[in-house]
Amino acid sequence: MISHTEEDYLKALFRLVSGKQGKQEAGTNALADLLSLKPASVNNMLKKLRKKELIDYEKYGKISFTDKGRQIALLVVRKHRLWETFLVDKLGFSWDRVHDIAEQLEHIRSDELVEKLDWFLGHPEYDPHGDPIPRSDGSTPTTPSAVLSSMQKGDVCKVMMVKDTSAAFLQYLERLSIHVGTCVSVMDKVSFDNSLVIEVDGKHHTVSQKVADNLYVSYC
Repeated sequence: MISHTEEDYLKALFRLVSGKQGKQEAGTNALADLLSLKPASVNNMLKKLRKKELIDYEKYGKISFTDKGRQIALLVVRKHRLWETFLVDKLGFSWDRVHDIAEQLEHIRSDELVEKLDWFLGHPEYDPHGDPIPRSDGSTPTTPSAVLSSMQKGDVCKVMMVKDTSAAFLQYLERLSIHVGTCVSVMDKVSFDNSLVIEVDGKHHTVSQKVADNLYVSYC
């Protein structure tokens, strides 16, 4: 039996390695930072996960999934993102409130419930933040690779995914009227600090490089 905490670790590791090309692995410190824990505490849990043959790693070295571990991580991520979609699309929650609720719901252990939820939602490919929802066969829809900060003056693009899904960042985007699917025009790029002047719904805003780095886009 896998505990809720162990599932959280596997989900965090999936977040670190998803989208990487080649060997998918992450460092202990990076995992500790993501979980807001000390490396020593993380290392103790990694020992347990390795003993259960869910990961491969050497002490304070690189971490990678075993096939079994990746399968469990995919299922947890699938449930989390389906629940977020349900909460927004069917219950009317705002996108900045659903993460913590989905954190609780993702640990429900019922394959039948997951598949019926997927069917009820119409088999969505992306959650409200634009993150791809793993399919039941383990495959994952494609994700955009370009970020808003890579765009140049005159480019027009559509927001496809939000990297930082913290409530504070999502609320900031709300004030700018930016959501997944929003079209953004780059009016200017400031060479001094790489901030951008953008147009959204006819209004101009200046956003920092940090903000632009957290928005994945595609050309309109």
